[in-house]
Amino acid sequence: MGIGPNKSVAAFGKADEARRDAAGHSRGEVCSAKAGQSGANARSQAAPSCSSFAVPFGTKRAQAMSELTPDEAKVTAWLASRKDAMVALLREMVDTDSGSYDKPGVDRAGQVLARFHEANGLSVEIIPDARYGDAVKARLPNPAANDQRPVLLLGHRDTVFPEGEPTRRPFTIKAGRAYGPGVADMKAGLVIEAFVAAAFAECGGLSAPLTMLTTSDEEIASPSSRPIIEAAARESRCVFNAEPSRLPPGTEFLRDHKQSITSGRKGGVFMRAEFVGKAAHSGANYEKGVSAIVDLGHKIPKLQGLTDLERGVTVNVGLIGGGQTVNTVAPHAWCEIDLRYVTAAQRDELVSAIRGIIETPIVEGSSAKLTIKGEFVPLERTPEAVALYDTYRDAAASFGISVSAEFTGGCADSGFTAAQGCPTLCSVGPIGGMAHTPDEFLEVESIVPAAQVLALAVMRTAARME
Repeated sequence: MGIGPNKSVAAFGKADEARRDAAGHSRGEVCSAKAGQSGANARSQAAPSCSSFAVPFGTKRAQAMSELTPDEAKVTAWLASRKDAMVALLREMVDTDSGSYDKPGVDRAGQVLARFHEANGLSVEIIPDARYGDAVKARLPNPAANDQRPVLLLGHRDTVFPEGEPTRRPFTIKAGRAYGPGVADMKAGLVIEAFVAAAFAECGGLSAPLTMLTTSDEEIASPSSRPIIEAAARESRCVFNAEPSRLPPGTEFLRDHKQSITSGRKGGVFMRAEFVGKAAHSGANYEKGVSAIVDLGHKIPKLQGLTDLERGVTVNVGLIGGGQTVNTVAPHAWCEIDLRYVTAAQRDELVSAIRGIIETPIVEGSSAKLTIKGEFVPLERTPEAVALYDTYRDAAASFGISVSAEFTGGCADSGFTAAQGCPTLCSVGPIGGMAHTPDEFLEVESIVPAAQVLALAVMRTAARME
């Protein structure tokens, strides 16, 4: 966004420079424009010249210089000049197939980011995994920092979509919205994090080291990435996770300049129960059979009965199956269960209750076993997390954006970092919606402001936590 709600943040023509001069703005150095490799993987778009100043999104000209320090102005102006490059990198990421179980595809998406990081002066470490995609960790050191714990930018490269989805439904922009698999969840978030890291590498201004960690399997509960995420959180001072932010109900971004991020998330446990009975001919020997399906059927209402909306607890038996043929007493059955809860203290009690229901036979002669397939821990609100939110909200206000926070039942990797005692803020990515569906979208005009606000929040948080 530009100075007003109907002006693009990337439009910095000569007329704009003249108006800025007339308004009395300083024309001091903002950042240097470096020639480099073209394309989304390098410094592909020229930064403003050293004699121009780009007023950040939403700020009034009379307030811009007083609200932002010279370092803050330099970094956010550099980001303002990179809108086209951000969209180009987003296109490349969205058009790179990266379903959770597609290791080659998730790794290709990682290579796109790794090339970008290296072209912009960050060191890159690939953390290999034999089954799922590799983790990619980029670092920007700061030997002068008093506190060597980095600020951690977190995100995932995998999507929920089947192989070939980008070919069937490639990246497109229509009426100000970008579409494509994973465009909001969360490839746009990865793009702004990568550009924020590049801005600090180019312009300086950050009083802390910076790490960007992108993982490969968040959409399936991070079976390989969880220990990597937890280890990174333990060595970091705070975490920003760029899952998509949202529009508050009844608002439009260009008109209202409002954004909703996430201050708390439920935990989730995803389970599978296997039931064993005994087969028998349903006509000739019915009484000799033991129906696994009947045992499962009796237990579904008991499982659903654990739901307690006042406590924020839901239990959903979302998938069931079983049986051999219609004329056979069912020798086997199965179901999959989704548990959501609010606090870590609830987890063991609820899993124990579910296990007790599943593994206690109702049909004589049957048996059952419960297995946990994956889980997320909750993102719980702490005083440190509230302080992080306050810093982010104030940073957004500097760009004319009003931020609110909400609690959601959706799970994310941010719960893992918060559980390690690391202050964490989630959903600081560009604004999107309809995730996990063919209608998933991203508000294109929110990309640059999201990057600018994130950069400013990172700078101010690092300074506050020194």
